[in-house]
Amino acid sequence: MARRSRRYLLLLLRYLVVALGCPKTFGLSDPKDHQVITAIEYQEVILTCKFPRKTPASRLEWKKLGQSVSFVYYGQDLRGDFKDRAQMMDFSIRIKNVTRTDAGKYRCEVSTPTNEGQRLEENTVTLEVLVAPGVPTCEVPSSVLSGTVVELRCQDKEGNPAPTYTWFKDGTRLFGNPKLDAQITNSSYTVNAKSGTLQFNTVSKLDSGEYYCEARNSVGFRRCREKRMQVDDLNVSGIIAAVVVVALVVSICGLGVCYAQRKGYFSKETFQKSNSASKATPMGQNDFKHSKSFII
Repeated sequence: MARRSRRYLLLLLRYLVVALGCPKTFGLSDPKDHQVITAIEYQEVILTCKFPRKTPASRLEWKKLGQSVSFVYYGQDLRGDFKDRAQMMDFSIRIKNVTRTDAGKYRCEVSTPTNEGQRLEENTVTLEVLVAPGVPTCEVPSSVLSGTVVELRCQDKEGNPAPTYTWFKDGTRLFGNPKLDAQITNSSYTVNAKSGTLQFNTVSKLDSGEYYCEARNSVGFRRCREKRMQVDDLNVSGIIAAVVVVALVVSICGLGVCYAQRKGYFSKETFQKSNSASKATPMGQNDFKHSKSFII
């Protein structure tokens, strides 16, 4: 069905060309015929346009495909920033300093005049750019309490392919197996090489030290600076002393309330007497004169 549809499309194109009076065009290439080229960032790469036929009258165009199509080579001239860091090699493009932004799909289109008309051919190239990791971001707490759960994090956002992560303590690699690292730590911990996390389930004082992480892929590796993590024991004696002090304060307050109740400071009679005393205020001489003048 696909072949029949393609034939019908070619026949329709020929009909439109004849009807519009344009030169005869035929020979569109198979869109499945494409290649994948891998390059390392900042090195050289050649985007090859594979066509066996080449004549001085052949017309070549290179385009970068994406959300919008942009010209790379058009009108016998390189376009954009390729003009300064690329050169043509017959139908192919040699990029001297490839960058990660160059990754994507490219298409070369060749139009060659023949006795039968213009022959159009195209070839698609996918460029994959490998990028070394940058300096990873390492999150190492400076101070933690013994017996708690602690997680150290490491992440890189530049590497392609995605890097794997390795943790080091005091310059020695943590293999992810506490039995193999008995000389380094006696804690139970796990290392996730994909996510870059180092988790201590119950951290101990022996886990104190200088930690750093390394991000590595097929292109290269980078590591972050060492950061010290100090593990402190829980101050049990201090906590007990604080609890005792609080208990004493509460006890003293309770005894004070009981003593006040015994003395009758909180009885109803005392409250009523104090209330009536506050209401019964003597009338002064000025008040009497004022009331007298008011009556007159």
